[in-house]
Amino acid sequence: MLTRRFAPRVRSLAPASQASPVTSRPFTVLPAAQSPARAPALADITPDAAPKFDARQREFREGLIAAQKRKEQQESQSYSSPNAHGSLSASGTSSTNGNSSLFDKALGSLSSHHAEEARARESQDGGRKKGGALSSLIYGTPEGRELDKDIERSFSQVLARGKYVHSIVFHEVKPDKVDEYVELVGSWYPRMAGTPENKVHLVGSWRTEVGDCDTFELRKSDTDSLLFSIVHIWEYQRYQGYHASLHAIQHHPDFPAFDAKLKTLINSKRTSLMQEFSFWPTTPPRQLGGLFELRSYTLHPGNLLEWETHWRRGLKARREVMEGVGAWFVQIGELNTVHHLWQFADLEERKIRREQSWSVEGWGETVHKTVPLIQTMKSRILIPCPWSAVA
Repeated sequence: MLTRRFAPRVRSLAPASQASPVTSRPFTVLPAAQSPARAPALADITPDAAPKFDARQREFREGLIAAQKRKEQQESQSYSSPNAHGSLSASGTSSTNGNSSLFDKALGSLSSHHAEEARARESQDGGRKKGGALSSLIYGTPEGRELDKDIERSFSQVLARGKYVHSIVFHEVKPDKVDEYVELVGSWYPRMAGTPENKVHLVGSWRTEVGDCDTFELRKSDTDSLLFSIVHIWEYQRYQGYHASLHAIQHHPDFPAFDAKLKTLINSKRTSLMQEFSFWPTTPPRQLGGLFELRSYTLHPGNLLEWETHWRRGLKARREVMEGVGAWFVQIGELNTVHHLWQFADLEERKIRREQSWSVEGWGETVHKTVPLIQTMKSRILIPCPWSAVA
């Protein structure tokens, strides 16, 4: 046991049998929970889950690397043979290549190389400007102003990839209604996400098992009733997709009955609209097992760009020992809020991996630079619901 706790835990990424490369972007939502419905719990995770988690993680990463190689080969063929796959677009890739953004989206926390290149190109194309009201507003410190003082583009263009808008939805569920909630939502959400006309993906749904007592943990409300919190993350094709999805879903003939039932099961609902950071694309669907940690940071106003700059470096250190899911900043809702989502085999593995981060060059500096930017921070341990695409 001592060996397990203190020996280096960075496992090799040796080839796994039956690797399943990622071949498409759309999230595959799992079937609804089987009857009788039951809410997921931390007790469902076995204490010896780490080896299986590592094997699945290895298989997942190898699939993404294989997808990257295929994409690069397709692009190379497009450059050398313009007529082989249709006419070339302005960017030099085939206009008929439906998976042109696959690798850019799929790698998630595994690599930020392409995001780095895209940001550099944007900086070259964006022109130059000195100072200005925007610069004085968004750069919280002299160091932050020096880092990107001549960027011309808007705040969100600098930080975000721009293609996707994500919503994070918190439901506070009445304790005696949890199983009914799982049955209802576990039937409706996969159905809506699986309808192509709705133009929406359900990244995942999780129940909070451990967390701060104001949102996620079992707690007392003003009415003295106990509440459980569930979090959902949805993905839309820009804000246009968000509007289109809301319109399509709320005009579905079965929506009124679903909405009326849902209101009897929850005490409150909170929604924020977010964008993913350019250096950290959201992961595609995967089933690694284990648990998740949602870390939420409220920053001092004006420090978001500086936060992004330091975390761009810090992620390089973190992803050597930890499996990230995504990182988002809120644009509408709880402003100045950043959410990071990580995945671990179990709580012991979480502890070990976080300790390992301090031995990786660059992580200590990231903490030193970002702590002064934070007003508050929260950590929540999440367990995926049966239908979650990322689990």
